[in-house]
Amino acid sequence: MVREDKFLEYAMVFSNYYGTSHVTVEQQLSRGKNVLLDIDWQGAREVKQKVPDVCSIFVLPPSRQELERRLRDRGQDSEQVIADRMREASEEMRHHDEYEYLVVNDDFDQALADLRAIITGNEERRRPVSADLTNLLRESA
Repeated sequence: MVREDKFLEYAMVFSNYYGTSHVTVEQQLSRGKNVLLDIDWQGAREVKQKVPDVCSIFVLPPSRQELERRLRDRGQDSEQVIADRMREASEEMRHHDEYEYLVVNDDFDQALADLRAIITGNEERRRPVSADLTNLLRESA
């Protein structure tokens, strides 16, 4: 599919290829459906180049410490994988300003409400992004 340019975006992440089928997205859009993609900054950039009017949302952890705690609590990754994911998270967060919206996943229900508000066009109903993120984003720069 890569050779035939059938992906809207694709990338290798943690030694695995991930991609989004262009045909599948087009089929859903033609049915009037919204399509949500869970992709990294590189994929988001690629999609934005191909579909300039796409809405992009960056979901941030409340802190690096909380992100690491969540990774550890999953109990499925080695120390090396956790270190790699933390390093990758810092790289990802460096690109937060390429997105139209930021949502902080500090409280799942509230973050979900913020996402819904953006998707339904009720942005005024979402929480403002806290100034406390300055430290998190500075750590990533």
